[in-house]
Amino acid sequence: MLKKTVLELGGSDPFIILEDANILQACETAVQARTVNSGQSCIAAKRFIVVENVYDKFSEMFIEEMKKLKVGDPMNFETDLGPIAREDLLYELEHQVKKSVESGAKILLGGKRILRDGFYFEPTIISDVNPQMPAYHEEIFGPVATLIKAKDENDAIRIANNSEFGLGASIWSSNIQKAKSLATQIESGSVFINGMVKSDPRLPFGGIKKSGYGRELSHYGIKEFVNIKTVWVK
Repeated sequence: MLKKTVLELGGSDPFIILEDANILQACETAVQARTVNSGQSCIAAKRFIVVENVYDKFSEMFIEEMKKLKVGDPMNFETDLGPIAREDLLYELEHQVKKSVESGAKILLGGKRILRDGFYFEPTIISDVNPQMPAYHEEIFGPVATLIKAKDENDAIRIANNSEFGLGASIWSSNIQKAKSLATQIESGSVFINGMVKSDPRLPFGGIKKSGYGRELSHYGIKEFVNIKTVWVK
């Protein structure tokens, strides 16, 4: 029997900050976009691509905001960051960070597992990554953010598209028309302007490239489960 399939296979979503972005708002959202569900989300932002004119400002604010996160029991309302789901996933996360650092990446914050009961990893930010590093080209399923400097907006789009994945993306700019134009150039199933990527039953959800094919949600998602039949009468 042949079966039609819809596949969502993860992502390495870019979070692009342009020179005219609201840096404070972008930074606050970046922390949430990277650490939602302790970073274990297909559409969590993974690669933070910042144009060089605002790179230092954003990175300083980003580090300070990530430092504030409280790691602990997810049942405690004061906790910001809970554990990784399984021990093998924690080891994989450690390995990805370690291999990236061995290849030249720099740790700006965190970088280690937390030695306590459970599978916890520090809120982590690394920079100076390149396409050969796991932190760049693999899906990072945990609270690890990669900071990448872009020369300008065109370079930012190039970096964003230099990935085997294409699930979601976000772009930050005060010029909405420019952001819309750039959004058409980003190779992903969805692009959110001045907001974090999230699913909504009203919106089609899915990716391209190695992030899968087909769509869930919206009327497009419903149509994935039907066969269209043609009846022609003369």
